[in-house]
Amino acid sequence: MDTNAVYLIAIIAVAIVGLAILLYIVPLGLWFQALISGVRVSLVQLIFMRWRKVPPRTIVNAMITGTKAGIILKRDALEAHFLAGGHVQLVVNALVSADKANLDLNFKMSTAIDLAGRNVLEAVQMSVNPKVIDTPPVKAVAKDGIELIAKARVTVRANITQLVGGAGEETVLARVGEGIVSSIGSSSSHKAVLENPDFISRVVLEKGLDAGTAFEILSIDIADIDIGKNIGAVLQMDQANADKNIAQAKAEERRAMAVAMEQEMKAKAQEARAKVIEAEVQVPLAMADAFRSGNLGIMDYYRMKNIDADTKMRNSITNPPKGATPDKK
Repeated sequence: MDTNAVYLIAIIAVAIVGLAILLYIVPLGLWFQALISGVRVSLVQLIFMRWRKVPPRTIVNAMITGTKAGIILKRDALEAHFLAGGHVQLVVNALVSADKANLDLNFKMSTAIDLAGRNVLEAVQMSVNPKVIDTPPVKAVAKDGIELIAKARVTVRANITQLVGGAGEETVLARVGEGIVSSIGSSSSHKAVLENPDFISRVVLEKGLDAGTAFEILSIDIADIDIGKNIGAVLQMDQANADKNIAQAKAEERRAMAVAMEQEMKAKAQEARAKVIEAEVQVPLAMADAFRSGNLGIMDYYRMKNIDADTKMRNSITNPPKGATPDKK
């Protein structure tokens, strides 16, 4: 291959690369597509979009979709929403769906919903086609002490005007569960709830549980009700056990006090016996002192001994030892 051929191939390659770069910077095909679709956007604006880090195809396709659906969209507004981190095509699709469903949704509200982190297209679809939410099992106790376990299906529709700042599904489920507990708890008997479960639905719906949420509750249907524990009987058993434990504690306290009092009495009795023994020890000393001082004679001593012997004999007759039988004459 000669030098001229190599130069020619290089020139063609450079020309192809330069043309590709030019077509990327100047999107002639996209401009022509917008032109034949009825969207007025200049080629210069498409080039400026590249420099502003905005994909021209995203903006142009969104404008084409809106124009074909009869919705007038401004290019600057779409670019601003993209630069704010929004989903341009999703917002436009939501506007088209809302327009076909005769829903009151404008561009400003839809972009606000999108920037708030909610799926605006899903919200529009939920406004047209309500969503059914299954609640987790809710336990409640009727006035007769029987526990009921209820499951409900909540049919909700998106409230577009409350999507920004409105509470989500978790709040709706929590409020519905609270309403079920309240309605069952106000029932005089669990049998009345089992016989008429739609009573729960009416009571819960009347509470206006969808206030301040992003949804509108259309209906609450009780899917299933099961009987749980007899909470009243369990509480009575627990109370009885508590009363028994209290009584046992009080009895143990009284027993401990009685034992302490008995020990105290024994100590006092031992102290009294010690004093008696101490006094008896002093008797011989006193008698000896009386003999020495002449206040007690020998005959007085014998009379005292006779009286003591007579007293012991009378005591033995009056209180015989155990197992002995008195003589009968």
